[in-house]
Amino acid sequence: MITLEQTIAAIRPCDPEAVAAARAHQERLTKPRGSLGVLEEVAVRLAGAAAVSPPPVPAPAALAIFAADHGVHARGVSPWPQEVTQQMVGNFLAGGAVANAFANQVGATVRVVDVGVAADLPAAPGLAIRKVAYGTADLSRGPAMTREQAVAALEAGIATARELVEEGARCLVTGDMGIANTTASAALICAFTGRDAAEATGRGTGVDDETLTRKIEVVREGLRVNGLLREGAVPGLDILAAVGGLEHAAIAGFILGGASLRVPVILDGVIAGSAALAAAALAPDVLDHCVAGHRSAEPGHAVALAHLGLRPLVELELRLGEGTGGLLAHPLVCAAARVMHEVATFDSAGVAEKES
Repeated sequence: MITLEQTIAAIRPCDPEAVAAARAHQERLTKPRGSLGVLEEVAVRLAGAAAVSPPPVPAPAALAIFAADHGVHARGVSPWPQEVTQQMVGNFLAGGAVANAFANQVGATVRVVDVGVAADLPAAPGLAIRKVAYGTADLSRGPAMTREQAVAALEAGIATARELVEEGARCLVTGDMGIANTTASAALICAFTGRDAAEATGRGTGVDDETLTRKIEVVREGLRVNGLLREGAVPGLDILAAVGGLEHAAIAGFILGGASLRVPVILDGVIAGSAALAAAALAPDVLDHCVAGHRSAEPGHAVALAHLGLRPLVELELRLGEGTGGLLAHPLVCAAARVMHEVATFDSAGVAEKES
């Protein structure tokens, strides 16, 4: 098994020569300069990550949905019973979730990974059992995980990324399932960015005002009891262990694993955004291999993306998770790369360029 340390050591920043070549190629294509807006930057990012221009078209895609439960659920931060995590895993495996429909739309495979569901799941096609623990401890009372558990979950995500790439995936999409995981996400975002809980905590699955107020206070408690009220004062791995979820750690590992193999990773919503903060704290160059698929309705997601310096491709007010926003963005990422391969240059097409 490839370790966390080996994976981090294998991650390289974007290749400057490929970036320059991609920018130069964009200038020669039969279109006004800059007319494809953000897609041009996506194409350049893909080239730098792959260290070649034009970059490979990032298809087919593979979605990994990491599932886990959270001890902080006991604090009443979600109206949904914890059993819904397990039940939704069954729904994913049966093909009945929104993520399944969107994956079918873009031709992506779906892998569900149990890294911390609070129940024993029966073996099933499409399910990988990489359980680290039966859920986390309550982050508002102390560390959610031990350091060893966090590393194990990170390495479960790394193993999943490598497995999917070995099976032929050329793009990875992050997915998640875990009742109460937006509480852990808010705590991670606050710890990594220094923002107040009220700025980073949202309604998640749609909580009422009273529950939202409680949720914000629980996040503040978690930051306080774990000594995370000062940005930059605690190593990234310790932050992840203190207030993250097992699926957050696994997604961070998944991102690191994809980057180490130079395979682009499309980030989904607030869960992925908070996990990306942890991944970037462990290996800053990992961000050169990430594309923000969308910006969710959760306020913490905008905070995380701004801190990461990533621009989301779409904004549809989604707040479902599961990888849905990342899947919707995948055709746009493919289109950005395909332009580099298929659009003629002014010279090859015999089209006159704009007079300077």
